[in-house]
Amino acid sequence: MKIVRNGSFIILTPEEELKSQFLRIEEAGRTCYRSEGKEITQDSAGKFIKMLIKNGHLSVIEHSLMTVRFADVSRGFTHEMVRHRLCSFSQESTRYVDYAKGELSPDLEKFQLKFIVPPHKDEYEEVYVENLGPRSLVDMLEMIESFYRALRKAGWIPEDARQVLPNAINADIVVSANFREWRHIFEMRTQRAAHWEIRQITGNLLEKVKQIIPVIFEDFVEAGVDGNGLRYFKKIKSES
Repeated sequence: MKIVRNGSFIILTPEEELKSQFLRIEEAGRTCYRSEGKEITQDSAGKFIKMLIKNGHLSVIEHSLMTVRFADVSRGFTHEMVRHRLCSFSQESTRYVDYAKGELSPDLEKFQLKFIVPPHKDEYEEVYVENLGPRSLVDMLEMIESFYRALRKAGWIPEDARQVLPNAINADIVVSANFREWRHIFEMRTQRAAHWEIRQITGNLLEKVKQIIPVIFEDFVEAGVDGNGLRYFKKIKSES
């Protein structure tokens, strides 16, 4: 069994491609104002986009795309992420991924499952479980791995054996969405009320894209730290 406390991300869209989309956004937006013909540059596009966001004309920034791969995240994370319907998703499948498959052949004795645990909790802390006595989160996850291994050794295929797997099981996912939808994701998933896992990872992603394309996300700021020491963010209103 492998324990993971913090997920990660990789922005698959090259930085220059992210920035070059500003030109397309301005070109599309000028159609609305019948102001085509003006020279479009990175500088003009940045100012134009800032105006769009300030005025709430966010449909124009939908002429964009950013693709991100999230790794070492839980099935619970992906359950929340796929609720954002205006995205495209490619998710690790517990039906078709054979966790026992090694480089040459399946090894039903040595394979390990990967589980995501809360970084602000002690996974070895014991709680009393009826009929079992004191047990920790690690004990439970080890038991789940043992059940999964037993089912596989008994001939169950992955899509049947997966029924014992919890939300804590690792499940990588690739997400594509336009800039407006990413703004919505950050607004929903980095606020204090959001679940700790998706808040932590999308918060880290937000900080990264603020460095790469600040004009799109500069109105999101860190708002504080919760009782578990985890950060949260908020979207500030544009000045009139």
